[in-house]
Parts: sequence; structure tokens; C-alpha cells
Amino acid sequence: MTNRAHAAVAAVFLTAPLFAGPVAAQDSPAAPVPQIAAEAPAVSSPVTPAAPAVDVPAAAAPAAPSGTDAALTEPADDVPAAQAPPPAEPLTQQEELAQTARDAAAKAVKFLRDGGPSIWAIAALSVITLALILWKIWRLALIGAWSRGKAGRAVEAYERGETSAALAIVKGRIGIRSRVVATALTALSTLPENRAREETARVAKLHLGSAATGLGALELIATIAPLLGLLGTVLGMIAAFQALQAAGSRADPALLAGGIWEALLTTAAGMAVAIPASAALTWFEAVISRIRRDIEDSATRLFVAAAPAELKLAAE
Repeated sequence: MTNRAHAAVAAVFLTAPLFAGPVAAQDSPAAPVPQIAAEAPAVSSPVTPAAPAVDVPAAAAPAAPSGTDAALTEPADDVPAAQAPPPAEPLTQQEELAQTARDAAAKAVKFLRDGGPSIWAIAALSVITLALILWKIWRLALIGAWSRGKAGRAVEAYERGETSAALAIVKGRIGIRSRVVATALTALSTLPENRAREETARVAKLHLGSAATGLGALELIATIAPLLGLLGTVLGMIAAFQALQAAGSRADPALLAGGIWEALLTTAAGMAVAIPASAALTWFEAVISRIRRDIEDSATRLFVAAAPAELKLAAE
């Protein structure tokens, strides 16, 4: 028993340092084991780059403004939606016509400025030409240039011997054919044949001359409009070559080309005025020639159909 007690005491003394070591290690702050455990995660686990990106904006972000300044610091995506203009309303027909007229007027003014002085004269001639053509069409329609029914029926009635009916058909008419036929019928009934012929020819010439009024002006415009265009072209070419000479060795071909095309505008404008004037002149002359032919035909038929006066014999 004594030996067993001595053995138990010896075992207690031998195992006492083993239990005292861990307790001392936990109480001591300078133990090497906690330091190795603290440095081990820093070496074994890598530092991720996302950590600084998250921390820096959080630290540098300014405080949100208050009041009206807060509305100005909204995200940029909301600004276009708030400042977007309302959709444009479609233009009405009158507004479209007004816009078209304004554009045409601007182009016309630019064309007149580029053409020089000659283009203004040609523009005035174009206005006069248009007015003459419209006036001449109205005048020919007024004198019955395209109407020949009444005069033809009157001549046919006279050929049948119905003198009073023929005169009633054309009496008071304003057509040139009807007037000449009415004059011929009246002259045949009141004057001798030779004097009736002279009276009919006089009235026919008078009305035909009135119908030809304005054709001389159209002929003049058709002649001088291209000449004015050529004059403007020559003056523009002179100005272009003068500018080219002044430029000397630094001459730019574009300068010469610009002067040439501006000078050629007057030639094109002159032809644009002369061509309609010449065409209208030819048409009006053809209409008047047809009127003259109808008048001559009607007068000849009237005088041929007139019954010759009975000659009295000398014995009677």
C-alpha cells in the first residue's frame, strides 16, 4: 500500500507541468503561438481588389445636397426624359403652302442676286410677257376668235335668200366674224356693190388690226430677251477673268468656275423668257390668220350670193 501511495504522488508531480503549460499559454499575451496564428491568415489568404473599390467611394462620397440642389444632382439618365421637347404637331395645308412660298421666294431672291443687273431686266420682261399672254388670250376669247357658228349660219341664211333672218342672227354680236358679216349685209342692202366691198374691207381690216394688238411687243421680247442674257453672260465672264487676273499666281480654278456659272445664269434666263414669248406669238398669229381666212371666205360668199341688179334695156 505504501508503495502504491508513493507511486500515486510521484505521478501527480510528474503530470503537474503538463496541465500548467496550457493554462500559462492562454494567460500570457507574449506567447509565440497566438502571433503565428494572427500572421498566418495574412500570408495564406490573398487580398482581393474589390475591397478598396468599395471602401474608397464610400469614404469620398459627398453628402447629398438639399433643396433645389438635390434636383440638379439626379442621375444623368433622368435628364433627357425630363427635358425632351414635346412632339411637333403636323403642319396644316395652308402652313405647308406658306412654307413652300417662302422657300420659293428665297430661291428667287438668291437667283436674282447671283445673276447681276441683266437678270433684273430679264425678270421684268418675264412679268411683262406673262401679262401680255394672259391679256391676249382674254382679248381673243372676247372677240370670238374660237367661235364661228353665228357668222356661218348668217351667211347660209343669206345664201338661201333670207336677208332679214341673216341680219338678225349677227346683229348686236361682239365677235369679229359676226361684225364683219353684219357690216357686209348692211352695205349690200344700202350701197352699190363696189362701195359695199370697200366698206366691208375697211371694217375687216380695222377689226383684224385690233385683234393683232400686242403681238409686236411679244415679238420684241422674243428678240431682245436672249440678247440681254448674252450681255449678262459677257459681263459676268469679264468680271470672272478680272478676278482671276487679280489673284495672279495664287489663282484658284474654283473662282473662275464660280464666275462662269453665275454668268451663264443670265443666258438661261433670257432663253427661258424668249421661248414662251416666241411660242405664244406664233400661236396668236395662227389664230388671227384663221380669223382673216374666215372673214374673207364669208365676205366672198355674201357678194357672190347677192343677186345682181336687173339691167334695163335702152328700148324700155
